[in-house]
Amino acid sequence: MNATDLGTAGIAVIGGGVVGAAIAYGLTRQGEDVCMLDEADIAHRASRANFALVWVQGKGWLPAQDRAEPDYAILTRSSAAAWQDFAAELEAQSHVAVHFAGPGGFNLALSDDALEQRRIMLQRLDATPGVGSSGFEVLGRNALMKILPDIGPDVVGGIFCPLDGHVNSPKLLHALHVASQRLGLRFLAGAAVREIVPVTRGFRLATAAGTLTARRIVISAGLGSERLAAMVGLHAPVRPIKGTIMVTEKLAPFLHHPITNLRQTNEGGVMLGGSTEDVGYDDSVGIGISGALAARAVQMFPRLASASIVRVWSGLRVMSPDGLPVYEESARHPGAFVCLCHSGVTLAAAHALMLAPMLSAGRIGAPFASFKTARFDVPAPV
Repeated sequence: MNATDLGTAGIAVIGGGVVGAAIAYGLTRQGEDVCMLDEADIAHRASRANFALVWVQGKGWLPAQDRAEPDYAILTRSSAAAWQDFAAELEAQSHVAVHFAGPGGFNLALSDDALEQRRIMLQRLDATPGVGSSGFEVLGRNALMKILPDIGPDVVGGIFCPLDGHVNSPKLLHALHVASQRLGLRFLAGAAVREIVPVTRGFRLATAAGTLTARRIVISAGLGSERLAAMVGLHAPVRPIKGTIMVTEKLAPFLHHPITNLRQTNEGGVMLGGSTEDVGYDDSVGIGISGALAARAVQMFPRLASASIVRVWSGLRVMSPDGLPVYEESARHPGAFVCLCHSGVTLAAAHALMLAPMLSAGRIGAPFASFKTARFDVPAPV
């Protein structure tokens, strides 16, 4: 074996963020010989930009098309339902607390019209055949104040969904890595994949650290996945969507439910988020966006006006053209899979417990099979 020969693996997972790490953990717990390759922290890692929500409310509704995507709603709800047991298993295996809590979550409304529009959307989503009820409740201001007494005077009401929760996402990523390696996974940091070459018995991966040969591969490299997928005959278009997150100093506990764009962490800091910017690969922090996030947070919870902001950062989320995940095996080069989504935290349980066994068996089944890349080749209606 020469200095650049990294040996062989049964399955190589390309990408060590939340999506790749959850899949790698699931494959390793299936008894597979797994090697996970990661570009390291120089990557545009979507895991930096997530808000750490395990979120069901509204997932599966496509606003641009004014319709539901039932399989995405089903997938999301299945993953959320599995999260409690998934977190317990992960903590037992890794000895890392991920601080998952599933108390249900709120979307707060600053106008009666916004509250009614969201109610109608959720009602239509739940009424879609195959989806079923999420158990959401519409609460007026008086009812809401019994649960969230610190809301500001501009909050007219909110919608509560009992299926929502949140987690400590840096701890989650760490736990996935630790648990996988304890089960036998080989992790290669600083091993950005430069080229994938199909060979007789699998794939040869040329990386920054050397060359690895694998029987099968799973491409979960975030924004780098489009380039890599093309090397094995797959079209997986993705674009970066910037999100900015702010964190306050540690505060005494006052917010016991996550809000769509605001949550108090287990450590006491309050995270502010919910921004969306289509600005390419610019991950710089904008003063305007930061100010808007802070102003909205204070409008919802005036007590935050006196809280100090201790950290602000931006990251690039992974978004397909329709916002839905991508799961597919290459028809041209069987054994090569691409798995992408922008809800890696919410779907982590599904990726580890549902998708990984399918990848181990060599076939992607329902509900993941609905999200093939061929849908991007359908002409838009005139």
